[in-house]
Amino acid sequence: MRNIRDYEAWSAQGLDWTGAFARAIGDMRREGGGVLQVPPGVYPTGPIRLYDDMTLCVESGAVLRFHDDPAAFPLVELEFEGVAGELPHPCLWAAGARNVTVTGFGTLDGQGAAWWRRHRAGENPNGRPYLVCFSDCERVTLENVTLTNSPAWTVHPLRCRKVTLRGLSILNPADSPNTDGIDPDSCQDVRISDCTIDVGDDCIAIKSGTEQTANRQPSERILITNCHFLHGHGGVVLGSEMSGDIRNVAVSSCVFYQTDRGVRLKTRRGRGGTVEGIQLNNLVMEEVMCPFVFNMYYFCGADGKLRRVWDKAPQPVDGTTPALRDVSISGVRARRCTACAGFFYGLAEMPVEGVTLRDVTVEMTPDGPAGYPAMMDGCPEMRAAGFFLRNARGVDLRGVRVKGVSGAWLDVDDSVHLEGQET
Repeated sequence: MRNIRDYEAWSAQGLDWTGAFARAIGDMRREGGGVLQVPPGVYPTGPIRLYDDMTLCVESGAVLRFHDDPAAFPLVELEFEGVAGELPHPCLWAAGARNVTVTGFGTLDGQGAAWWRRHRAGENPNGRPYLVCFSDCERVTLENVTLTNSPAWTVHPLRCRKVTLRGLSILNPADSPNTDGIDPDSCQDVRISDCTIDVGDDCIAIKSGTEQTANRQPSERILITNCHFLHGHGGVVLGSEMSGDIRNVAVSSCVFYQTDRGVRLKTRRGRGGTVEGIQLNNLVMEEVMCPFVFNMYYFCGADGKLRRVWDKAPQPVDGTTPALRDVSISGVRARRCTACAGFFYGLAEMPVEGVTLRDVTVEMTPDGPAGYPAMMDGCPEMRAAGFFLRNARGVDLRGVRVKGVSGAWLDVDDSVHLEGQET
């Protein structure tokens, strides 16, 4: 076991600990791994990289305060939104490593304000660093620390196996751009538990690359449980990068408060890939705009304004056609919702298929603000609406109750084929 204080001589008199961390980790690497303790105190530092069989223990009262100068972050090969390229070195990174743990009750502060300001002004030509990134790793654990002010996505496991994320407090301002909480990307065997996430974008977004991703891999066997989501655009999100498939995801015993949307899928033509085997149960939501959004006409990002994305006429089905099927939702209580109870909009040529709701109660607020449930062209603005379905089949709503709606609780047309419904 090593203590970073023993390397203070390489810390520029305590003003910059980058060299101290590099020296300590270099010693550990030569010895085949070990534990690096960070005792209470504030440690200004540049990016840190961990290797095989290493544990970084950031103790209670310790703050790793990462620099906000782009010059401190060399460019490395990574991916953002499914596109490979050179990005700033993540604040904390492990690549191609095994058996890596970051633990303790301390804080990792990404000092994102300067990065966000430059982003809005178009002055980050090479993008922004992730706060924590594990790429191509196996058996990684991140637990108990507080992660705040991330320059971009906060925790990004990319092409990893056997990932454990638990007891995290992730706190980014509500207006901070693209500061997702946790984004498992092309990962297998992931467990996320006991986390509190309050961010400026999606709280958890499961991804698997886009049509531009050369090495697409599925995200699968993912468990999310006992988490608390506050604010953010969505609590638990699937996509929009899902070209490598997302399957076998279970979300249970979670609380959503004032997230724009509760659980949502976002994809569009051109992505390909299938989302299937999704189990959602024992969820509590309050003051969300819309508890469930399945949107296959998502218009954000590159190519999102092309005709093929917004055209509601059926298109030929091929390998670029995305699919959503086999979703089970049970034991949900949603109160004081504002826009609509649920919004399912499949493609004309590939409907949302096989969605079952059981023991689901949604209470709308008639005098709440109107909103657009989905980010898609032609999405109607809604207030206190019920379930809105287009291009869906095999949808079973026989376990649903909707209260406080203005008008009918169910809005469907001839593109929808229900197995049954009741109020």
